[in-house]
Amino acid sequence: MTDKLREKIRSAEAVIIGAGAGLSTSAGFTYSGERFRKYFSDFSDKYGFNDMYSGGFYPYQTPEEMWAYWSRYIFINRYMDAPKPVYENLFSLVKDKDYFVITTNVDHCFQKAGFDKKRLFYTQGDYGLFQCSEPCSQETYDNETMIRDMMEQQSDMKIPSELIPRCPRCGKPMTMNLRSDDRFAEDEGWHAASERYENFLMTRKGNILFLELGVGYNTPGIIKYPFWQMTAQNPDAFYACINYGEASCPDAIKKRSVCIDADIGEVVEKLGKCLPVSQVHLICAM
Repeated sequence: MTDKLREKIRSAEAVIIGAGAGLSTSAGFTYSGERFRKYFSDFSDKYGFNDMYSGGFYPYQTPEEMWAYWSRYIFINRYMDAPKPVYENLFSLVKDKDYFVITTNVDHCFQKAGFDKKRLFYTQGDYGLFQCSEPCSQETYDNETMIRDMMEQQSDMKIPSELIPRCPRCGKPMTMNLRSDDRFAEDEGWHAASERYENFLMTRKGNILFLELGVGYNTPGIIKYPFWQMTAQNPDAFYACINYGEASCPDAIKKRSVCIDADIGEVVEKLGKCLPVSQVHLICAM
């Protein structure tokens, strides 16, 4: 199957990669186990949760404690590099080519690996942005300085009260720019990226490879189902899925598909070693 995928990448006029949480998991961004204990053992010991997601939903009694947790969470999952070079290896395949990335991930790994930010569409937000919790506007705010201040000044699982982020427009509490309900702020950058992605799809026809990486079924309507539909509608298109434990496709496109149940990082590394960069033409969607 890897040989077949290699040939499809080589021969495709364009490759549209759709990637979800499984890609970052392959890169080492795990949210439980040893990595969780390394950074959140104090919260785990006090409150009894055993993974970062559970900690994010815990009803902390004070905003000082909530932001102590979230500043750590954002720092290690947004401003620290992934433990494994999966994104860098993927970038080495596409850096000289015409590509685009649409992603449901919010950890910014594509841009940190060198992908052009004008070729990225983060549909579900970015850990690196704050927004008003109301929201009073669709504006977002870079949070790196605030997050680093919270990290440096927190003690006893609390941040100083003066570091609690508040909206500069209305004074209400800030929150993460993550799509969890109808209060998600879609700023100018979000709409511009969406438009660039749609324009890219409209202008790339014919022999296209839809390459899906680590996309599950939490939000299949963003990447997975559209990829299946676009493959079915284009008789010259081919669909490939690399997903550890969830590699599948519908019968309607099975003859023009390959599904690899394996670690994404291992497969990408093999493709990079065997396929010259000059032969790759990728569009990345996560």
